[in-house]
Amino acid sequence: MMRIDVATLFPEMCQRVLDESILGRAARKGLIETHCHQIRDYTLNRQRQVDDYPYGGGCGMVMYAQPIYDCCVDVLRQAQEQGRPRPRIVFLTAAGKPYTEQEAKRLAQYDGLLLVCGHYEGMDERVIEEIADEEISIGDYVLTGGELAALVVADSVLRLQPGVLAEPQGYQEESHWNGLLEYPQYTRPEEWRGRRVPEVLLSGHHGRIDQWRAEQSLERTRQRRPDLYEAHKQEGKEKS
Repeated sequence: MMRIDVATLFPEMCQRVLDESILGRAARKGLIETHCHQIRDYTLNRQRQVDDYPYGGGCGMVMYAQPIYDCCVDVLRQAQEQGRPRPRIVFLTAAGKPYTEQEAKRLAQYDGLLLVCGHYEGMDERVIEEIADEEISIGDYVLTGGELAALVVADSVLRLQPGVLAEPQGYQEESHWNGLLEYPQYTRPEEWRGRRVPEVLLSGHHGRIDQWRAEQSLERTRQRRPDLYEAHKQEGKEKS
């Protein structure tokens, strides 16, 4: 059973998301485990202050290294007391490496993850150097904090755990699993606002349906993500 911990200034917000829907049901069944930790609880000052002005000047505030570090160390202690391996520590930062489905598959192989959320103008670099195993960015844009990024990573990793989804096909045919975008999906009614479900999907002929879906997946990728399309073609050439 995988355990994911989130170190954050907004643990209640993060835990509410993780306790809902598919992930919440999986946690209640004992298939996964999630915990959110308040970084502010690890401050050493009376004001519970977690940030200060940056050295060298500039706008905004920077988070102290000490409370982040002590929070991480406490999570490592908890994992050890559970008899678990040390969780992989991932800092969510705008300077991290790009996050993809392939990265989600890789992280899903760990027994546990500790996702650390920055805030304000970022975190003192020394705590990243001291304890982080890696930094991840979910996209080429900046958020007000790392909480949404951590939830994206947690969701994409936990859904790959055994039993979380009804069957592996639930994610193996989705966009990015095999490097392509997913084919179009339809449900009832057969006609809506003059638009009909493609006849092949009503045929009951599974071979033709599979072929149609493969063609649609390839064409959609070619139109919308030429970078993925070219990479897929190149991979096909290397295998042939």
